[in-house]
Amino acid sequence: MCVGIAGAGAIAFGAAAFLEQAGHRPVLWSPSGERTRRLAAGEPLTATGAVEGTFHPGVAESAEALVRKAEVLLVAVPGYGHKAVFDAIAPHIRAGQAIVISSHASFGALYLSRLLADRRVTAPIIAWGTTATTGRQPSHVEASVNTVRSKIDMCTLPEARSAEGLLLCRRLFGDRFVEREGLLAISLSNLNPQNHMGIALCNMTRMEHGETWSQGFNVTPNVGRLLEALDRERLAIAEALGLSVRTIFEHFHLSFHVPQDTVSNMNQEMHRQGRGGTGPATADSRYVTEDVPYGLFVTVKLGEMTGREARLHRAGVEIFSALYGRDFAGENSLVPALDLDRMTLDDLKSLTRSGFA
Repeated sequence: MCVGIAGAGAIAFGAAAFLEQAGHRPVLWSPSGERTRRLAAGEPLTATGAVEGTFHPGVAESAEALVRKAEVLLVAVPGYGHKAVFDAIAPHIRAGQAIVISSHASFGALYLSRLLADRRVTAPIIAWGTTATTGRQPSHVEASVNTVRSKIDMCTLPEARSAEGLLLCRRLFGDRFVEREGLLAISLSNLNPQNHMGIALCNMTRMEHGETWSQGFNVTPNVGRLLEALDRERLAIAEALGLSVRTIFEHFHLSFHVPQDTVSNMNQEMHRQGRGGTGPATADSRYVTEDVPYGLFVTVKLGEMTGREARLHRAGVEIFSALYGRDFAGENSLVPALDLDRMTLDDLKSLTRSGFA
C-alpha cells in the first residue's frame, strides 16, 4: 500500500523504514519541508537498531500532494502539531480514505472527525494509544529505532468501522494491535505523558546541561515509585469510566520485552540489555512541550469530569509551567477547538464512539 506519512521526525522515519521493509510504499511530508530536503534530493534513509537497512521513501511537497498519492494516511507528528496537520489534510481527504493517528492525543480524532463531517466526507479514523516504534533521529537521513512494540492499543472512529480499521493496521504493521473500548480508552492508554513527566522532572538538570544519559538507568527506585503513583491516578479514571486499559507494568513488559517487576527494576533490566534508551539532551523536549499540554492536561480534565481528581498530573502541569515560565494548559489548541469544557461526560462518551455525524 502507499502510505502517506504526515511528519518527518524520529517516529515518522521509523515508521517509513518499517513499512518499506514490510513491502509498502511510504511517502513522507514535512510541514516545514526542512526534514525531508535531503531525502527529496535523493539521499537514502538509513535505519539502525530494531529496523535495519537502507530505504528510499517518497517525499510529498504539500499536504494536498500527500493525500492525493496515498491510499492511507499516517499522522506522525507531536501532539502540538496535530491541529495544524489535521487542518492541512482534511480538505483533501477522500471518502473512505483511512487516517491513522500515531499516537493519538487530546481527542484529536474528534477534531478531525468534525472537519470531515463539515465536508460531508466519511472516513475511518484510527487512533493508536502509542507509536509502533521508538527511537531517535540522529540526522535528517537517519533513524535509530530503539524498539518495535509488540502490542499497540487502538480503536476506530466511528466504532462501526472497527473491523476495517483493525484489518488495515495488521496489514500495514502486523499482528500487534489490541482493540480498546473507544477513544476514551485510547486517551487513557497512552502512558508516555505520565512516564515522561516523572523522567523529565527528576532529570531536568541533565536535560538542561545537554548531557548524554541513560534513561532506563535513571529510572531509579524513587522515580519508579512516582511513575507507579501517576499510573494509579490514570487507572482510577479508567475504572470510573468502566474501561479496561493496560497498567504501567504491562506497558513496559509489552513495549520493551522485559519481565514484569517494579517499574524501576524493569527499566534497569532494559538498561542492562542495552535498550534503556537515551534521555533528552535538551529542555526543549517533547517529553515536556508535547506531553504536558496534550497529555497530562487531558488526564486532568478527565479526572475532573469523572470525579477522580488526578492531583499528581495537575501538579505536573503546574510545576512544568513554573519551570519553563509558560502556561502549558493554555497551549493546548485542541481542547478549546472542541469546546470540551461545555461538554458533559455523556456527550463526550457518545462522541468518542460515533464521532461527528
